[in-house]
Amino acid sequence: MSGLLTGRGLQADIRLGQVVARVDWWLIGAALALSVLGLFMIGAATAPTPDQVDVDALRLIKRQGIALVLGLSLGTVLALIDYRTYRAWAPPAFVATLVLLLAVLLAGSTINGAKAWISLGPIQIQPAEFAKITLIAMLASHFHEYREEGLGLQALVEALAIAIIPMLLILAQPDLGTFLVFVAIVAGILLVARVRWQYMGALTAMGVSAIWLVFSLNIIKKYQIARLTAFLDPEHAPADAIYNVKQAQIAVGNGGMFGKTLTHATQTSSGFVPENHTDFIFSVVGEQLGFFGALVMLILYGIVFWRCFTIAANSRDTLGLLLCTGVICVFLFHMLIAVGMTIGVMPVTGLPLLFVSYGGTAMMMAWMLIGIVESVRIHRVV
Repeated sequence: MSGLLTGRGLQADIRLGQVVARVDWWLIGAALALSVLGLFMIGAATAPTPDQVDVDALRLIKRQGIALVLGLSLGTVLALIDYRTYRAWAPPAFVATLVLLLAVLLAGSTINGAKAWISLGPIQIQPAEFAKITLIAMLASHFHEYREEGLGLQALVEALAIAIIPMLLILAQPDLGTFLVFVAIVAGILLVARVRWQYMGALTAMGVSAIWLVFSLNIIKKYQIARLTAFLDPEHAPADAIYNVKQAQIAVGNGGMFGKTLTHATQTSSGFVPENHTDFIFSVVGEQLGFFGALVMLILYGIVFWRCFTIAANSRDTLGLLLCTGVICVFLFHMLIAVGMTIGVMPVTGLPLLFVSYGGTAMMMAWMLIGIVESVRIHRVV
């Protein structure tokens, strides 16, 4: 007890109390609610049929639950660490993720046409998810260094040099969906960092040219092109390219206002919607929880965006602002694509609905991003 009364012990207690008081519990609560919702939706999507008596109905839920616990732990560590120290470990962490991305190309596992996973026994890790975090940290640190010198051409070229390496490695897998997430990260950070509009215009022109080149050189496979463009003209799209979307749309429409029970959710519980526990998890939400259930889920995402925007706006420096910007870009892009492709207004790119879709690496990445935003809030006035 005497130890607690010493100056050092009292200071530590006060510091812990300050940290707890500064945590954004709205952000934590909304993200946790989405994660728990995801566990239920994964269970509903993968529930075994009556004839599958030997199937472990909770296998995927258990694995996702473990990923959630790991993600919460990693996010807590990142939240407690002052975000200003991220600048020191960003370069080695970035190099480590580049090594992992290269290892994927050399000895990775191919799933759904993309060589994007490293298999460690029963565990599969997708390094590109962690590369999103390190790229955000690198770009935020880079532009923070230029805050007083101004964002000239040199700062822009150096930023693009940082981003292009992981983006090319991901495109080589090929994982176009993740590649587009990286494009969103770079674009969002460049805009908020106030890169000159002339440079942004030139970059846009270069980006359009690069897309044309990628398609012309057949870097993207024909089936991927068909999936990307099917939503523009679904009536004339190849049947295999539009099948998933049509089944997902039927599932969402079947849910009505209040949803169907597991035994009446004919689309998502009977295998009509492929990948309904990962990419098309929103079809499960729509059919089994209905319009109001889907609305609640979108409101929870709205809370996440609202709190991230608020923390970004109130950050003490450029570093905190840009870190939060990168996180917002990841969350927003994933949500828009995952929901949009299910209802047929966005291209099918194979992106999960973060917090909700099955995927251990994506779950850990999402909670690590939450930890980064919380660190910006907690340490804003420390």
